[in-house]
Order: sequence, then C-alpha cells, then structure tokens
Amino acid sequence: MDVPKTAPASAASRKVLVGLIGEGIQGSRSPAMHEEEARNVGLSLHYQLIDLVRAGRSIDALPLLIEAAQVMGFAGLNITHPCKQAVLPLLDDLSDDAQAIGAVNTVVFDGRRRVGHNTDWSGFAMPFRTRLGDAARERVVLFGAGGAGAAVAHAVLTLGARDLSIVDPDAAKASALAANLGSRFKDARVHVAGAVRDEVSKADGLINATPIGMTGHPGSPLDPAWLRERLWVAEIVYFPLETELLRAARSRGCRTLDGGGMAVWQAVGAFKLFTGVEPDAVRMEQHFRHLVS
Repeated sequence: MDVPKTAPASAASRKVLVGLIGEGIQGSRSPAMHEEEARNVGLSLHYQLIDLVRAGRSIDALPLLIEAAQVMGFAGLNITHPCKQAVLPLLDDLSDDAQAIGAVNTVVFDGRRRVGHNTDWSGFAMPFRTRLGDAARERVVLFGAGGAGAAVAHAVLTLGARDLSIVDPDAAKASALAANLGSRFKDARVHVAGAVRDEVSKADGLINATPIGMTGHPGSPLDPAWLRERLWVAEIVYFPLETELLRAARSRGCRTLDGGGMAVWQAVGAFKLFTGVEPDAVRMEQHFRHLVS
C-alpha cells in the first residue's frame, strides 16, 4: 500500500505527540527535524525530550515512562542510549528487523499495544550506500555491542561484510552479539576482537557505535595512531558532527562517514511509523545540515 506524502485534510487538526527517551539527549536534533517535516506535510506534531539525566532518573524508570507516554496519548517514542535493549521486555510485539537485531529505537502505540521497530540499521545503511558505496568492506571492525552496535552490525553485514570483529569492554555482550549475528549471517565470520590493533591493521573500515566522542563523552574509541589512509571510518555520533575520531581520520587521509546521515535516515523511518505519512528525506537532511551548521 502506498504511503501518502501529505497528511489527509482530516489529520491536519490532529495533534501528534511523540518523544525521545534516553540519557543526555538535550542536544538531540530529533525534535526540530520531526516538527519541521510535520509542518511541511500538513501535520501538527510535538516532539518531547524525556531525558533521564535531566529528570534525575535511572533506566529503572523506563517502565513508568513508557506507561505514562501511552496513557497521555503519545503516538510513539524514539528510544536511545541506554534503553534500546532494556525496552524489549516492555513491548507487546516487535517488527521482524527489531526481533532479529534485538534492539528497538522506535516504539509505536497501537491502542493498548506497544510495537517495537528498528530504523537504526536502515538509517546507517542508506548514507553508507550513498557515500561509501564503492568502498571495500570485506573486513570491518565495530566498536560497540549495545543497541546501536547491534543495528549497525546488521547493516554492515547486509551490505556485504564478510569478517566482522566486535570490540566492547563487556565481553559477554560482545560474545552474545557475535553469536546472534553469526546465526543469521552464516556466510560471514563474526567474532569478538582479540588484539584490537591487529584487527584494525587488517580491516577495510571501522565503525564507532559507542557514545565515545559525543558531547559529554569526549575522546576516541581507539588510538588515532592506528589509523591509516586506506581505511574508511564511520561514526554514529552526530553531536558534535565532527568527533575526535573523524578529525583524526581525515587528517590521515581516511574516507569518512559522519553520524548525520544515520540521524536523518532513522528519523525518516520513525516519522513514517509515527504519522503514516512518507516524509521527504532530502528535505529532512537539508534541514538537519542547517541545524548543525
């Protein structure tokens, strides 16, 4: 069934209430992106940030916050660090992608039902195809085995990676992700990194799917001295858009992919799920680049 590109006249007076739950999210551009695109398609939409840090709450408050949003009439919620996997037991159903990946970044309230989706993986895949589509990707090193890392791993294996090495300080989490991916991508070798520097030296590209580099979490997930010119480097962090890792990579001649494209394309998918209206992805990206310029 075709998805409309503008809201029907009957929906113009309806207020769509959505939000984002996570930690340290005050710099998120999601409210501005969603609200501006809603105006462009003839919808009234409000996007609320629900910041655990600002509220002085821990992830233990997640069940209460999900319930409150549903009772208040939210159409749905975006979910970010550190809640993308913790939210799973609170949902009634999962999309096929979310079920396979084991992480959710978008929850849609359908009456009393809560349905989890994952638009992160396609959010990463779309800009990768556009900007690094011709890059070698036989061997890839992934930093981060959390919810975002699981989605990015799914994306890069779908895009053709055949050897994926996972780096995470939580060895059990990294092993569990490797096992999950290995069971689904049987033609690929997915494993926990041993000597990380050696893995990077053999890789075609690396991806940072950790919070390291974002505002409030400065630094780089690896020693920049390990970077070399033939490596491509991708980020999921977009605040700031140029992280310490990307700056170091560019200075060494690496091809790079910033986190802006993923921020936009996951929002494109979420907007459609929340509203039932097909957004203009090019327009959303132009607005995002204006916001961060």
